[in-house]
Amino acid sequence: MSNIKKATNLLDLLDIGSPGQVAIREPGGREFTYDTLRSQVNSIGKQLRSMGVKRTDRVAIVIPNSAETIITFLGVAAAATAAPLNPAYKPDEFKFYLEDTNAVAIITTAGESSTVHDVASDNTIHIELEVKPDNTVTLSNDKSNGSSSDSYEPDSEDVALVLHTSGTTSRPKMVPLKHGNLAKSVDNIINTYNLVADDIALCVMPLFHVHGLVASTLSTFASGGTVSVPPKFNVLNFLRITEQEKFTWYTAVPSIHQTLLARAKGRESAYKLSELKFIRSCSSSLAPATMLGLEELFEVPVLEAYGMTEASHQMSSNPLPPGTRLPGSVGHGTGVDIAIMNDTGNLLDTLTRGEVVIKGSNVFSGYENNSEANATSFTDGWFRTGDEGMLDQNGYLTLLGRIKEIINRSGEKISPREIDEILLSHPAVAEAVAFGIPHPTHGEEPSAAVVLNGSADEKELISFCRDHLADFKCPRVIHVVEEIPRTATGKIQRRMVAEVISNKANK
Repeated sequence: MSNIKKATNLLDLLDIGSPGQVAIREPGGREFTYDTLRSQVNSIGKQLRSMGVKRTDRVAIVIPNSAETIITFLGVAAAATAAPLNPAYKPDEFKFYLEDTNAVAIITTAGESSTVHDVASDNTIHIELEVKPDNTVTLSNDKSNGSSSDSYEPDSEDVALVLHTSGTTSRPKMVPLKHGNLAKSVDNIINTYNLVADDIALCVMPLFHVHGLVASTLSTFASGGTVSVPPKFNVLNFLRITEQEKFTWYTAVPSIHQTLLARAKGRESAYKLSELKFIRSCSSSLAPATMLGLEELFEVPVLEAYGMTEASHQMSSNPLPPGTRLPGSVGHGTGVDIAIMNDTGNLLDTLTRGEVVIKGSNVFSGYENNSEANATSFTDGWFRTGDEGMLDQNGYLTLLGRIKEIINRSGEKISPREIDEILLSHPAVAEAVAFGIPHPTHGEEPSAAVVLNGSADEKELISFCRDHLADFKCPRVIHVVEEIPRTATGKIQRRMVAEVISNKANK
């Protein structure tokens, strides 16, 4: 177990690393020590205060992966509430997330033309981020808003971060995560993987998701280590980055692991990395063959974990040696209570299928402005994950499928309802049902079935979706059908639709 002192808020994390230790590094580029990081995060907070941003305000961050993304996130989360957004979103998506979070300000890179500005309300503060030649991160805005005098030091009960999770029968739900939730989650992660100040984490996951933010970044700071942040994952540059960074671990979705395995064929010896201690996989199911292939390639343990936004990321993980790693399992609870529950709220015995439920200090208190979802998501203090699973006698959890019909593409959780609504806005579409179909690399890909009441074809409908949805959400295949399959009671079950459509396509 780690001897690192525990944090109660995100500012506390920055007091753990030695002042001269490198906290953030960009491969082949800039470095920021813990002393510099603390100074710049405090400066960001003060600049936001001077613009009138208050503790309870939400600030959208639309910046690609970089050192300044991390600095800005920490500065915003310490002084207000951070709402990081995917820079690849289309106008309709930006508009929804800005309105749903009630963001009072948007931070983008200086000189970067972003569609997010075009859809923001007139009262939104537009803030540009600029990195000076001395690597100082500064903010400037389009108008003066006075200043705020409320407290700067965050409390463990203050909301640090708001993210959205996708549902199948509604628009994405807003998940507010408190400083205390996140601090507990990073403490769990440190203890699971014995992270120490000598560790270097390679962050290949996007920093607008809980995976990259919490597992790669915040857990590294909470252990006093170094996080290496390339602009994005590129399999062609992986070996060059390993030589530069000499990282000791990385965490990613299975599709990235699979890409590395494919790239390594024929030159496996180049992937024997002497500094590498372990590899972590999360956010999507890891095939046992991929796990074993990675272990053979890198000659280090590969640890599959189970996480979700509502739990501030990690809930369970396979352990480091000498603990047992079970292929196909997501391990046992990591500072989180895990049980299996039936539909009526009764906890089930081991080796019995049911819904995975969790309890812990890292688990959020409830969706914001969504009493209906909260009423069905909590039972006797347990949060219902929507995943079907089974626990063995040793507490190892195996996930068997999703009760909630979210599409999971390489860890990106996609609400099929969002795709439905876009397709239904096309004048030629009378009915639309989106669903996930299996994919060998991404786990699942979005697909859809539509009933037309006008003239349109698959190519036109896919193009229409691309105009309104981020690329990863767009259906790759759209089936034009005469009717949508329904149950005997007239209900639509997406999995049933997917099965019927697939069977017809294979005949």
